[in-house]
Amino acid sequence: MSKRVDPGSFRDPSGFVFVQDGILYRQVNVCWREEYDLLNRSGLYHSLVRDGLMIPHEEVEGVDGCENAYKVLKPRRIPFISYPYEWCFSQLKDAALLTLEIQKKALAHGMSLKDASAFNVQFVDGRPVFIDTISFEQYREGDPWVAYRQFCMHFLAPLALMSRRDIRLNQWFRVTVEGVPLDLASSLLPFLAKLHPSLFMHIYLHARSQKRYAGKSLPGVSKRTAISKFGLVALLDSLEGGVRRLNWTPSGTEWADYYQDTNYSKDGFASKQHIVADYIKLSAARTVWDLGANDGAFSRVAAGMGCHTVSFDIDPACVEKNYRSGKMSGERDVLPLLLDLTNPSPGLGWATCERTSVSERGPCDLALALALIHHLAIGHNVPFANIAEYFASIALWLVVEFVPKEDSQVQRMLATRKDVFSDYDQPHFEVVFSRYFSIQAQAVVPDSKRRLYLMKRL
Repeated sequence: MSKRVDPGSFRDPSGFVFVQDGILYRQVNVCWREEYDLLNRSGLYHSLVRDGLMIPHEEVEGVDGCENAYKVLKPRRIPFISYPYEWCFSQLKDAALLTLEIQKKALAHGMSLKDASAFNVQFVDGRPVFIDTISFEQYREGDPWVAYRQFCMHFLAPLALMSRRDIRLNQWFRVTVEGVPLDLASSLLPFLAKLHPSLFMHIYLHARSQKRYAGKSLPGVSKRTAISKFGLVALLDSLEGGVRRLNWTPSGTEWADYYQDTNYSKDGFASKQHIVADYIKLSAARTVWDLGANDGAFSRVAAGMGCHTVSFDIDPACVEKNYRSGKMSGERDVLPLLLDLTNPSPGLGWATCERTSVSERGPCDLALALALIHHLAIGHNVPFANIAEYFASIALWLVVEFVPKEDSQVQRMLATRKDVFSDYDQPHFEVVFSRYFSIQAQAVVPDSKRRLYLMKRL
């Protein structure tokens, strides 16, 4: 019987997540007994699960937890774990609004969130859900919201920076898993951001207050900072209004309009979709990673065949459009995420294990690498051998597209640089990839010289 404690679940004394014999469990420690019982007795757990706001669980018997166990829970398994630095703007915004909605519901049931970490949210069936069952504690009249500062650092500050300064600043979460320091956000935001009432109150004044009282012992401070329940709800309303007023329009990035600026004919594009669907069917894949998915057109081909599909792209605008499209249509099997394949999400946090690398979250059954190889090989000087080896490490099956040099997209890439890629051709591509995969099928995309391959890892 094997048992492994999740390396990202060690900070909370209330409990932790562990895997035993391939099954995911959450232990509730004895010290959190009263709070956990109140979560159930108050009706809060039932309300959150009924409304689809929190991941459901079942209490299990006959599973031995670790020391100090009060209960062992078996939560619903999430198909793919993602992190805030992989989310688009609207995903982080929806996660923020979810957190505030849960805090309001918690107050109505006599409880409060003690954590407001963005890492407590995952995306399941196309929508954000809260995953930390033991983040709730009893609310006591006059208590401030202990997670207020964390909410501002994990949600409000990053959203403000993404909206008002640069969309790429969500990558700050890769620098520190603690969120954006409010003094840093204050210094980076444009001056006019001070005219935004919520930003002025919850970022600028908040940062000033932190600096003023940093390291000081303030006897009796609890009385001076007491806040009524009415005041606490007003604070949450202010935060919610501030988040809702922050927006970002996805445009102006390199690949945002790729499918409107490509050399596929209408028939060629439709044929490519049919070929990809046939290859997915031949692989019998259930999980798909679409690498370089753009707005998710081929991710939806996979999802339409019953595959849970993670739809990766490097372009924030593409991921934003992909997420908005899926949200509008109610899609459940496509998860759009940001990913730079030349610098993929690494292991982060304590001992570089607290947040796992994207590779560790695999492998998937099948990877799609459509109109991608030339960007890696020519755009980023990554040899075929490195590309093939990496793909073989993350997927059993591969649908890959080779785009020859005479293709207009490749010619455009070579227009501003010297062509030093003498081995960039179809025969060399096939030879190198055959070291890692066996070629199961291939077809030319009509009205083009592009070629699609179905490969299986050796």
